[in-house]
Amino acid sequence: MENLLKETALMNYNDLRIQELIKNRNWLNLIEKDRILSIYNYVRDEIVFGYNIGDNINATSVLKDGYGQCNTKSILFMSLLRAVGIPCRIHGFFVDKIMQKGALKGFYYSQGPKEILHTWVEIFYNEQWLNLEGFILDIKYLNKLQEKFKECTGSFCGYGVATQDFQNPPIEWNENDTYIQKDSITKDLGIYDSPDELFEEHKQKIGWFKTFVFKNIVRHLMNRNIKKIRTIGTAKSD
Repeated sequence: MENLLKETALMNYNDLRIQELIKNRNWLNLIEKDRILSIYNYVRDEIVFGYNIGDNINATSVLKDGYGQCNTKSILFMSLLRAVGIPCRIHGFFVDKIMQKGALKGFYYSQGPKEILHTWVEIFYNEQWLNLEGFILDIKYLNKLQEKFKECTGSFCGYGVATQDFQNPPIEWNENDTYIQKDSITKDLGIYDSPDELFEEHKQKIGWFKTFVFKNIVRHLMNRNIKKIRTIGTAKSD
């Protein structure tokens, strides 16, 4: 368990900005359950859903951006958990790109990789491991998406969601597993002590040119589409 509390290059929780956040939120003075819940809700809702410049940026960078996706939110979430004494690890996967359809459209969607690198966080709590994935989408974005597709009452895949119960996905943490993209998983990459180790072994399967295009064009288009959903939400569905 000691190894699952260590700081790493990506989980740089001794950074002054992260330590100030922990102090300001009073997380160290909460009981363990409330500590986890408060950090979970912070990463889910105050670090909004969006695409950063890459997967392997450190926790401070995610905090500075104020947004993230599964991999970058996992880095920040794990950093905050470890900083307050909660052992955690990361589980890697590939997911079907259809999970992103809607957030990414047209030509860029068609040219994207068929599978996307994905992660969730596992915490050791009450002598058991729990899977936490439901923090990826902020509640405002998810609620607006549910309004946009209010006729959907069963499974849904797209716009960053892959779940069997679109109107009531298991995203609230109460000493349980949480999920929001699990149903798009195509391959299990295994469990790692840190995101640093995972990303050293597994990277997104795209070449340098598509990586450049994603960083400079595609992610901005995706963030624009996500922002449109979050701020409008009632637009006519595609």
